[in-house]
Amino acid sequence: MREETDVIVIGGGTGGYSTALRAAALGLGVVLVERDLVGGTCLHRGCIPSKAMLHAAELVDGIAEARERWGVKATLESVDWSALTATRDDIVSRNHRGVEGRLTHAGVRVVRGSAALTGPRAVRIGTGDEAGAEWRARRGIVLATGSRPRTLPGLEPDGARVVTSDDALFAPGLPGSVLVLGGGAIGVEYASLHRSMGAEVTLVEAADRLLPLEDADVGRHLTRGLKKRGIDVRTGARLEEARPYDGGVRAVVRTARGELRALDAERLLVAVGRVPVTDGLGLAAAGLATDARGFVAPADWSRLETAVPGIHVVGDLLPPPSLGLAHTSFAEGLLVAETLAGLAPRPVDYAVVPRVTYSGPQTASVGLTEDQARERGHAVRAVTMPLTATAKGMVHGQGGMVKVVAEGDGGRVLGVHLVGPHVSEMIAESQLVVGWDADATDVAQHIHPHPTLSEAVGEVMLALAGRGLHQP
Repeated sequence: MREETDVIVIGGGTGGYSTALRAAALGLGVVLVERDLVGGTCLHRGCIPSKAMLHAAELVDGIAEARERWGVKATLESVDWSALTATRDDIVSRNHRGVEGRLTHAGVRVVRGSAALTGPRAVRIGTGDEAGAEWRARRGIVLATGSRPRTLPGLEPDGARVVTSDDALFAPGLPGSVLVLGGGAIGVEYASLHRSMGAEVTLVEAADRLLPLEDADVGRHLTRGLKKRGIDVRTGARLEEARPYDGGVRAVVRTARGELRALDAERLLVAVGRVPVTDGLGLAAAGLATDARGFVAPADWSRLETAVPGIHVVGDLLPPPSLGLAHTSFAEGLLVAETLAGLAPRPVDYAVVPRVTYSGPQTASVGLTEDQARERGHAVRAVTMPLTATAKGMVHGQGGMVKVVAEGDGGRVLGVHLVGPHVSEMIAESQLVVGWDADATDVAQHIHPHPTLSEAVGEVMLALAGRGLHQP
């Protein structure tokens, strides 16, 4: 017997459950299929537990700063790893219960099991060893199965000596040394976390700078900040081989100069990206296929609908320009749910999605880099200001910068790039500035509070408008 509902969502991560909640709020019947835990990677293995740990790391760093910079005679006796992880797990658990409660309250039917497409509007949902029931979706099917860490040939994670970002937080104890492979956001965050917790950290990135997709000045300032903290940053370096042994891992890295260097560490953390999860999804049965990189590309980006009408995609299954970020998948879920309900929502504007790295120092960006703006033919003026040019930046004493890329003198703001303490909390203003095509001259009319870090953004806008007070 085949059961029916309006919408079937496959995958209960951020993209999946946001689709389900919005569709239910619009009066649609929704079945959400999840084979693991609702909340997905972000809640259970990624965003939430890692940021909880990074907050603890910030507290540890604060003790050292209090003693060394401010004369507060504080000392760190030890890190109680079990207590720290218990707090992290409690935060995750409470969020998990909250998501489940919201789904129940919204009337979403959550089915624990695996789902496979059997046709353009048909899904087989299996639970445990049972073959499962056939379901039909009257309005549509949403694919939201997420991604998993990319691994390297011959270097299989074992959860102890060789780990990925999915299991790094749950590996046993605190290592004395870590080799982080990959200088993107995930690698940088984990390098920062382990350094705060006392580990000797080497960060290896094949590109010529960290965060290679960000503005070049962001990579430079971030590298400076990490090196100041004692992290050995090696860019333009490639892993040649790595061999686990009883005491850890020995890696051989080819430097930018072509020299081979052996690096030993208790733990190797592989953070070289993520790949979409489509195993067992039955794409072919519905007339779908992945592209060469494993993504399920939409035929219509305005609706995130595939070439098979009624099958939509959200989250990490999407290729660029989708960014594989949790906050992007929330927006994608809203878009698809409203589309399935017969509304006409605005497409997701990927050009103005904020990008944040929660390391020490943090980075936050929105819009075009300086190089991208020039490549697209804009007449660019870019102004950079160190955060230490402001009183609050001096108080924090962690360096950093604000960089604004604009058209001409005081013209349209094309991109904003921040490095420094708490800049993740500063980027929302700049998202509105870039998203609403505001001119720097217009933004300069708005008064930023003093003393704050945010006034550095205001000061750069004043400089672009020809009215700067402190800009050199």
